[in-house]
Amino acid sequence: MQVSYKWLKEYIDLDVSADELAEKIERSSVEVDSVVKPSAGLKKIVVGQILSLEDHPDSDHLHICQIDVGEDEPLQIVCGAPNVAVNKKVIVALPGSRIADNVKIKKSKMRGVPSFGMLCALDEIGFPKDVVPKEWADGIYFLPDDAKLGDDVYDYIGMNDELIDLDVTPNRGDMLSMYGTLRDLSAIYNKPVDLTYNKLNNYSDTSSEKQFSNAANIDAVKSYKNRVINNVTVKPSPLWLQIRLWNAGIKPINNVVDITNYIMIKLGQPMHAYDLDKINGNNITVRNAKSDEKIITLDEDEVSLNDTDLVIADDKQPIAMAGVIGGLNTSITSETKNVVLECAVFDPIKVRKMARKHVIHTEASQRFERGVDVNNLDNVLEEASFMINDLANGDVCEDILTAVDHREKNTNVNISLERINHVLGTNLELKQVIDIFERLGFGVKANGNELDVDVPTRRGDIHIDSDLIEEVARIYGYDNLPSTLPSGKTTIGMLSPKQQLIRNSRNELQALGLTHAISYSLTTPQKANMFLMQDTYETDLSFPMSTDHSVLRMNLVTGLLDDVAYNQARNVKDVSLYEQGRVFYKDSADQVRPNEVEHIAAAISGTLDNKRWNNAPKNVDFYDVKGILDSYLKSLQLNGSIEYVATNRYPEMHPGRTADVLVHGHYVGFIGQVHPRTAKEFHIKETYVFDLNLETLIDLPKQEQQYDLVSKYPSISRDIAMLVDENVTNQQIMNVIVKRGGAYLTDVNLFDVYNGKNVPDGKKSMAYSLTYQNKKDTLTDDEINKAFDKVERNLVKEFDAEIR
Repeated sequence: MQVSYKWLKEYIDLDVSADELAEKIERSSVEVDSVVKPSAGLKKIVVGQILSLEDHPDSDHLHICQIDVGEDEPLQIVCGAPNVAVNKKVIVALPGSRIADNVKIKKSKMRGVPSFGMLCALDEIGFPKDVVPKEWADGIYFLPDDAKLGDDVYDYIGMNDELIDLDVTPNRGDMLSMYGTLRDLSAIYNKPVDLTYNKLNNYSDTSSEKQFSNAANIDAVKSYKNRVINNVTVKPSPLWLQIRLWNAGIKPINNVVDITNYIMIKLGQPMHAYDLDKINGNNITVRNAKSDEKIITLDEDEVSLNDTDLVIADDKQPIAMAGVIGGLNTSITSETKNVVLECAVFDPIKVRKMARKHVIHTEASQRFERGVDVNNLDNVLEEASFMINDLANGDVCEDILTAVDHREKNTNVNISLERINHVLGTNLELKQVIDIFERLGFGVKANGNELDVDVPTRRGDIHIDSDLIEEVARIYGYDNLPSTLPSGKTTIGMLSPKQQLIRNSRNELQALGLTHAISYSLTTPQKANMFLMQDTYETDLSFPMSTDHSVLRMNLVTGLLDDVAYNQARNVKDVSLYEQGRVFYKDSADQVRPNEVEHIAAAISGTLDNKRWNNAPKNVDFYDVKGILDSYLKSLQLNGSIEYVATNRYPEMHPGRTADVLVHGHYVGFIGQVHPRTAKEFHIKETYVFDLNLETLIDLPKQEQQYDLVSKYPSISRDIAMLVDENVTNQQIMNVIVKRGGAYLTDVNLFDVYNGKNVPDGKKSMAYSLTYQNKKDTLTDDEINKAFDKVERNLVKEFDAEIR
């Protein structure tokens, strides 16, 4: 909320600058985003008057204007605005001036005619387009007739004010108003402030009840009141009111609508005005919308409603979305004569859900979501009625129609002085604490050192004694609280074993040439159900930001494939990425909170090597990615063998180039090539991926790192070649060799596979190199021969191998 510094000073005597005030608010109440003076950076923008104008000889829309800016001679300025008119006071940017966005205005020629400056619209001197009144949106702005020629324009249109932008937290809805902010400043600076409400003395002879009726039999409405005002004159608001609105970021519309918005920023209570003559049946009801019911909002957007939405409806159709936005069909226009004012309190949760679901966030919904004072509606209605009578000549009916009026009691909280001093570490006296509560407008009764505090309903954030302690702390001043060092034994900060493994995993994969990527945890249902490593149910968001982010992910691979696609679409062909993050599983459809499981995954497309004069890089294949995964898994010091078992159970993976990854028989993930069909869906080239359950890897037993003696004795290698059936795998053979190779076998490598000429059908030739070494002595031929013979016998026995 943007708070006008000048407006604040009309109520409270402040002897500090706007910047100092903002600093105090931030240290005591809520955060302050900025302090802005709209005229900052502008110069040489003055009041002028159009003395005469004539059409440009070479243009059908330009005008040559003679402008009096209080100097000896008028200025000639060429202007293309459609609303230029003689004798009007206008905003003139002189030659050498600076307007919005630091644009410098120079002397120039417009189609051959000299022009000495510029006639400005509001947005051209820094006003946001969405606050410029509709009547001035397509032309220059006319200043008041009493504006003095040659004066700077800033004071006339409120640009010399300083605007403090408050970032109000959800619990401090009371500060979304001038009165709420003033109450806080009154307590902080201990200065009096007069926050009275205006009330009309003379009412019309007619009554609201004879012209109109209302109803609200629904729990989502805490209070609902209306009043009829007849014979209004709808016209533009006076300039002072427009300035108040546009400095608060609200576009002026007309005097009636502007008054409801002014009341909202002044008192914090959203209001709405309906054209009585446009209400079907002169009756409105607060109810749930019907399925497929529609409404055209004041923004001229059509909104489809459902039965969870809360609406204000006449006898025919909805005329407003309760607490969010009004309908166009009953809006106040220049033809409006009879007005129905609405002042209500709606359920904050209901309003927030509607605003989020339909992506319609308004000033009204922001306040209803944070809570408004249900006991203050009568004061608000009286203030608004007073202003409409004053500025729109309306005849105000005395009676207020009340459909619902659930008033709330003040919150009563008990607290002791000892409790306050104990928590804050202070030595405050009883009278100091009582003074703080009274400055905040709380009722206080003391019984010894026990305090009975009566908190008004406008402070809906205070319920327990801790809330009161916070109030004492912020008004007393956080800087005044004593500071102490923590006592007790200190511990050395360190990572847990899980955190350390995750960090080591990132370092290892980066060392292997992969780049860390971070993807969204939200995705589409289709992508969430791809590359699944277990049976699970989707976790849907109730109010997703978009259809592309409606479900929590159940794999990391699709996010990486999106990243690969993004890079390749921008001509980055070689992409090697990894991601460590959580996926979300649900054991049943009705499970509320999903299980969060750490995963680590990678996606590689193209080549890992840079092109050099002596090296022609090749694209990665299954074995390149398997080598990366092998290196990573070995770095974890897992206590068990790593196996790769061919599988075709992932429909998104190539059935002949995919394997499950097992560690000591435990399934931990998969590796392989993305199916060409899937790659086409993602618009990517041939890509290899792996996805591992990091939680499982963390839980698996690890080998303790210890020193391994480097042998000073030589190693001996023996080669063995054999014919085996084609269905015998390398892993099966390796398992037999390792199991039967003896204590001195240190390494086994497959160095040849052949199944061509001179090899019988259904057979293949495989050749291995076996390395033996004794770390404590020199090996003899006899020892090696015995171990080697045992390997040969078991290969023949297990696979009917023919040793070659």
